[in-house]
Amino acid sequence: MNRLAKLSARWIGNHGFSIGIDDVQPGKRLNDEKHRTISNGYQQCNELIQEYNEGKLALKPGCDATQTLEADITERLNKLREEAGDVCMKELHWRNSPLIMSQCGSKGSPINISQMIACVGQQSVGGRRAPDGFVDRSLPHFPRKSKTPDAKGFVANSFYGGLTATEFFFHTMGGREGLVDTAVKTADTGYMSRRLIKGLEDLSIQYDNTVRNASGCIIQFLYGDDGLDPAKMEAKGGVPLNLDRLFMKVQATCAAGEDDYLSPLDTTEMIPKLLQNHAGALDEIFAEALKKSLSKFLGDRITKLESMIKFIGGADGDISENIEKIGHPKENSFAAKVALKIYGVTKRQLQVFIKICVDRYLRKRVEPGTAIGAIGAHSIGEPGTQMTLKTFHFAGVASMNITQGVPRIKEIIDGAKKISTPIITAELEHNTNVNAARIVRGRIQKTVLGQVAKSIKIVMTSRSASVMVTLDMERIQEAHLSVDANTVKESILQAPRIKLKQQHIKVLDIRKLEVQPQVDRKKVHFELHSLKNMLPTIVIKGIKTVERSVIAQKKREDKDSLGLPKYNMLVEGVGLQEVMGTEGVDGRNTKSNHVAEVRCTLGIEAARKCVIDEIKQTMENHGMSIDIRHMMLLADLMTFKGEVLGITRNGIQRMDKSVLMLASFEKTADHLFNASVSGKEDKIQGVTECIVMGIPMLMGTGILKVQQRVDPPPMLHYELNPIIS
Repeated sequence: MNRLAKLSARWIGNHGFSIGIDDVQPGKRLNDEKHRTISNGYQQCNELIQEYNEGKLALKPGCDATQTLEADITERLNKLREEAGDVCMKELHWRNSPLIMSQCGSKGSPINISQMIACVGQQSVGGRRAPDGFVDRSLPHFPRKSKTPDAKGFVANSFYGGLTATEFFFHTMGGREGLVDTAVKTADTGYMSRRLIKGLEDLSIQYDNTVRNASGCIIQFLYGDDGLDPAKMEAKGGVPLNLDRLFMKVQATCAAGEDDYLSPLDTTEMIPKLLQNHAGALDEIFAEALKKSLSKFLGDRITKLESMIKFIGGADGDISENIEKIGHPKENSFAAKVALKIYGVTKRQLQVFIKICVDRYLRKRVEPGTAIGAIGAHSIGEPGTQMTLKTFHFAGVASMNITQGVPRIKEIIDGAKKISTPIITAELEHNTNVNAARIVRGRIQKTVLGQVAKSIKIVMTSRSASVMVTLDMERIQEAHLSVDANTVKESILQAPRIKLKQQHIKVLDIRKLEVQPQVDRKKVHFELHSLKNMLPTIVIKGIKTVERSVIAQKKREDKDSLGLPKYNMLVEGVGLQEVMGTEGVDGRNTKSNHVAEVRCTLGIEAARKCVIDEIKQTMENHGMSIDIRHMMLLADLMTFKGEVLGITRNGIQRMDKSVLMLASFEKTADHLFNASVSGKEDKIQGVTECIVMGIPMLMGTGILKVQQRVDPPPMLHYELNPIIS
């Protein structure tokens, strides 16, 4: 590898590598292809706009016509840029400099190349197309209420060809947003990192494998539930051993030779026996985890062995019946011998493999004294600088906004009681039936009387004055609601703002009811008008705290045995307990992204899990992976007191931190003044206190205390000589 790197560097030094304007010059064929692709895309967008104007546009779930049109056009234009980019990448010569740079990963991406050569693409402001800066239009160059790609920020030209005046203006709008975003984000992420480090700084591993803070409170009984160091993990996702690589190494260094291959049954029986030989070195938890992962790995190899024999065609009948015979030379067919050469294992190889696994596993233990708090805080805080600040759309469901990036991480770490976009993901009992999902949505989604009433009229005669409510039964049936005049009557009586009694409301038939308030004749006009204004806002069905709910189709790969798509419900708003208790909802698999609500509904363990899942999901949405052990540590610190404490000045104060630590964080004078008035003492145990006082901290090598027996020094007795007179 080193020789190849040296040779490559020497060659590129002599040969040279340059980039010029001719590298991004499109040919005639590329230009023709680009124009054809863009004109097709524009035509499709015009068809969508025409359908919208005629009222024929098929609505997306949870969206009105305008939102659906925007989502469809944005999707189409994004695809258009990708198509233009694909055409551009196919047409480029393999010696093209920008292409080489993008492919080898030194700088740039296919999008950058396609923007230079083919098409810059859609400019977005706040995750949407360019907004209207003038009355009903983005710029005065376009007709009013125009929704065409040109009028809403689509740049069809490339940087090589040059942008028109309007395209340039839209491009600067997109660029400005990026600059503002970067400036605001820097301050936010910096402060967030500081808070995290201050909150987690005094956590360290003790000699009993527990994670404790400076005052000795246990935060975790075993770091990360396995006691392993995240920095020493080999495989993706924080898996300690890359078993495939280790096994290949064993096969290469420990040849099978003339040894017999083990049968699959012998292999599975030998694992516990071989691990028993290392029982002294391994703890019970380590041994169990290692046994599980080894059994799974070797089980997968046995499955591959069986399928290989089937593929070569040497096995007759069911493999599982003859499985114990595989491995014995006399019994093996040609197919079995070939398969064993690839997937087989000898006794000696298995012994060496397990010994290497145990040795490596033991080396990955986290050492006592490690400042895992500071490491964890850095690991979560640092990726925040690479995140964007803005809100993103939920994938596949337009208009279901969900806070992402730095603001979302900030909400979780603050332990906020109110979050900007609370969303409950409700799993359904009948998740393949759309009609059943619509009925459940009717039970959950807040429906007010104004949405299902055909008319609400004031009726005045010489003898009486009342408000007549007529229900729109067709709309009620379309929405799958179980609502009639009697249920509406009950809802009106229960409404806190309207003081009406049973005798004031008359049900005329299934769709009509009359509300006749008992009021003074002088005030009758005012009372009836105020009643008419209040009636449309009365909740007659659903959960009051739920803004709306959307039926979402799950990912393509998540289908049932018959290949039918599965559905779930995305509920915007709070009320986890009510949603879980709704008929038709699978409460056990329903979850919310609101940590404080999960704590109130399901308890502190569920809140801890929610913190871990939310941080993990937010990071993954931005293409970042953090070891789960760091997130577990943060979640445990936030919840170890039995309530969710944010990493804020109030939360850190309630974690029983010392006076000097609190004074070094925020409100210095207040903490010092209160401590001196109430006569508090500081035992100088944490990191900050030790630094302030200039003494070694109890972490790393400072965790070690040596008790030494020292003989007491001999006491010298002096006697005064009497003065001889």
